[in-house]
Order: sequence, then C-alpha cells, then structure tokens
Amino acid sequence: MSLRVIDMIALGRSPHRGLATSAADRDHVLDALEGMQLQPLAMRFFGELSGGERQRVLMARALAQQGRLLLLDEPTSDLDLRHQLGTLGTVRALADERGVGALIAIHDLALAARFCDRLVMLQDGRVQVQGPWQQVLTPAHLRAVYGVDARVGSDQGVPWVTATATAPNRAAA
Repeated sequence: MSLRVIDMIALGRSPHRGLATSAADRDHVLDALEGMQLQPLAMRFFGELSGGERQRVLMARALAQQGRLLLLDEPTSDLDLRHQLGTLGTVRALADERGVGALIAIHDLALAARFCDRLVMLQDGRVQVQGPWQQVLTPAHLRAVYGVDARVGSDQGVPWVTATATAPNRAAA
C-alpha cells in the first residue's frame, strides 16, 4: 500500500518524534510541503506520482527533518527547469538564512556553478580540482576530466557550460 504525499513527507520527522506527532512536527511537514510547492499533491498517493513529483516529495521529506546538513544525490533529476531552480534555490536559501550545510552530487555543471559556493570535480573517484566555479569549470579541466572541448562563461551572472565536441585523443567510455 502506498503512502499519501503528506505521510511520506512526515516520515522525515520519524527520528525526532516520540510516540505522538507534535505541533512542531506538523509545522515542519507543512513548511516542507509548501517549500517544495506540493500542496496540490498532499493527498495523492506517492506511487501515483510522476518521477519529478516523487523527487520533490523526497526532497520535502529531507527538508522536514530540519537537519543541519543536507546530503543530496542528484536532487534535480526528473525535474523540469522551474522545479530545478526552485529546489536548488530552496537549498541555497537554507544555507544562507539558516546556516544549513549542503553536499550535493550533481552532473548539471551550470546548476552546480549557479547555486554552490564550491565545486569538486571528480574523476574515477578522485578529486581532480576544487574551488569556486570560475576556477573549476575551465575548458582545460573539462577536457581532462570529461574528454570534451567546452566553452564556459556567464550571462548576467548566470554561469553556463556548453560542450562543443569530444576532445581528440580521448578514449570513449
């Protein structure tokens, strides 16, 4: 049997609850529901949702925990552009306003550059370069790690990355 969205989000409060749900627990769940713009889906069953809707519910469940550190693995997968920006904007706001730390594994380099203070570029599980996006996302680093020629820049402060071609002399994965 599938849980309703509101109940799935409430599972995030389980480590904090005693035998009963407190008013504070309910408030955290409702704040997370609202923060991820899930009010219209609150009474739907989780199993009936699209992939992007499920992703937003899981993010709301993480937010309901009210932890000091968020560990997020591809939090924008299956999300449309609006919800990608909203999700990472919510994480950024938590970091800025509440001091919540966030460690995000994400493959969208432009989104990472836009919302993260520091980037760490890995290759074969090893750190290749780390720092602010301007130092990490360079054509040389993208070529070395991903085997692509790329252009990197920003438009009115919004970073962008465009792969232009597979770099020569790089074996295909």
